[in-house]
Amino acid sequence: MADMGERLAFLRGFLSRPREVASLVPSSRFLERRIGRVIDAGQAQTVVELGPGTGGTTRAVLAEMPADAQLLAVDTNPEFVRRLQAIRDPRLIVAEGSAEDLAAILRAHDLPRPDVIFSGIPFSTMPEETAHQILAEVWRVLAPGGRFMAYQFRDAVLRRGRAIMGEPLVECEWVNLPPMHFYSWDKSGRSGSRRTTGRATAP
Repeated sequence: MADMGERLAFLRGFLSRPREVASLVPSSRFLERRIGRVIDAGQAQTVVELGPGTGGTTRAVLAEMPADAQLLAVDTNPEFVRRLQAIRDPRLIVAEGSAEDLAAILRAHDLPRPDVIFSGIPFSTMPEETAHQILAEVWRVLAPGGRFMAYQFRDAVLRRGRAIMGEPLVECEWVNLPPMHFYSWDKSGRSGSRRTTGRATAP
């Protein structure tokens, strides 16, 4: 659960960049646990988190991930990046940057195509062109057989993602403020499985 410092940092982030922060308060512990289940974090090897905020969801997913996995957390907010860098976990890589540049960020950190990408960035508040560029980049770098999941309290990502990724699986977590919907897309893999093995280089 978020402490007072984390809540204040989240509020400052929302007030300074309201289009980039989805909520006034951090995610609930119920939402954090639900994310780990929806993305199947226990089976993931390379995970990307877009818009991790103050790190509650990051820590929750790390707790579920294998010991040899890696999590790349990407955020545009310098204060959030500093707080994420304070998380002491050798599997965590923190990058300040935009989701539109995800392929370049993966290459900069010598990471393969991720088998999981999950996102809390608010697609409902960004321009249509920006949302399209982010979703197209996510789908391009995601490994065959991988999963992209966006947790949102509005359905903009559903409407914008259909044209690129097709119809998602939709779930909801009501024990959160505000209640969150999970939109998940699975990318076809050569074996037909959602998970892939080996190292596929990011484009």
